[in-house]
Amino acid sequence: MNVCFIMYPWERVHAAHDSTLRLVHECAARDHRVAITTPGSLTIRDSVAHAFCDVVQNDRISSNVPTFYRQAEFRRSKLPLSGFDVIFMRANPPLDSIALNFLDQVRTDTLIINDIDGLRVASNKLYTASFNDPDSEFIPVTHVSKNRDYLERVILESDQERMILKPLNSYGGRGVIVLEKSAKTSLRSLLDFYIGEGQGNYVILQEYVAGAEDGDVRILMLNGEPLGAMRRVPAAGEARSNIHAGGTEVKHTLTRQEKALCKAIGPKLVRDGLYLAGLDVIGGKLIEVNVLSPGGITRINKLNRTRLQRPIIDFVETVVQHQERLVARKHELRKVIEDAHSS
Repeated sequence: MNVCFIMYPWERVHAAHDSTLRLVHECAARDHRVAITTPGSLTIRDSVAHAFCDVVQNDRISSNVPTFYRQAEFRRSKLPLSGFDVIFMRANPPLDSIALNFLDQVRTDTLIINDIDGLRVASNKLYTASFNDPDSEFIPVTHVSKNRDYLERVILESDQERMILKPLNSYGGRGVIVLEKSAKTSLRSLLDFYIGEGQGNYVILQEYVAGAEDGDVRILMLNGEPLGAMRRVPAAGEARSNIHAGGTEVKHTLTRQEKALCKAIGPKLVRDGLYLAGLDVIGGKLIEVNVLSPGGITRINKLNRTRLQRPIIDFVETVVQHQERLVARKHELRKVIEDAHSS
């Protein structure tokens, strides 16, 4: 296969923990032709979408991923995006909408993970509201607005002592705070800060799910099914459990509620082309869906002595092979008609 990774700069990769590097390595180890690029390297020539890529040149691929990273050799080339069998969109948040516009041109020729329309609809925290859950069995009660008076009224009228407050367009746990109802004298000031001036920013108010103080669960989903999971425990005095915010990972086995959640939302993820996604779950409830470069592969691997990159690339190979068979079959049938016409 010809595989392209649209990602962050290679020099910013943390070799010990980077999930994208595991996928790059797995493809190279299987002797696929691998190229990496960044959103800023996308270009158009003669109305055809290209990318300035670094193509992996190593004849021998070390089985050790950090060693592979250190020894990687590249050749710089400008390559047509439609020549790739699969493109992994692994750039860090926030979503680069211009990059998706480049990929619009090749979506019918190339498997893109994740699908660009799926990325457009799911790369903000409103996506969880699109799941049909009227009884809030899997999705916490959520309010989204930029109206200060409305949000303040929601907080004061809530029968909960605590709620979660966060910006709509943040990522990686940035800006997430636990709001105590007893601190009502600070509500207006907090809302002013989060909403800002002018037309303002949207703010999310969410019910505080029991057990949040003990961290959350990251579940990696592949083609609508759970692939692996870990629990992330926040550092002392920290509300966020994100690893970069000081959280630590521990081994986790999915509960019955978490399995039911995955079964409930998995089909929609597939329909939206979100084949590889990371779910953040607390108390069996879905807090967030991560679809742009979801991480956790290396840490789940370490906790469970597995290599999640293998089933991921297995899945991609299967889809590409299926698409190739469909194209070949189409050519065969077309040839039958052409032969009948000429005879």
